[in-house]
Amino acid sequence: MTQYWYNVRTHQVEEDAMSDWTQLLGPYATREEAEHALEKVKERNRSWDPDDANGDGWSDRD
Repeated sequence: MTQYWYNVRTHQVEEDAMSDWTQLLGPYATREEAEHALEKVKERNRSWDPDDANGDGWSDRD
């Protein structure tokens, strides 16, 4: 079964993890899920830190 990964360096979806794991988010079951990986990361960041309004890991207080 094919797995999909989002490469944070190239901003491309990869099938079956072709790059170094330090550059990848996943695995995801579908290409579409992998394409939205950064959106999911930002949503989780906001839920963990309400002061991080844009989800980039930096709070408004920094």
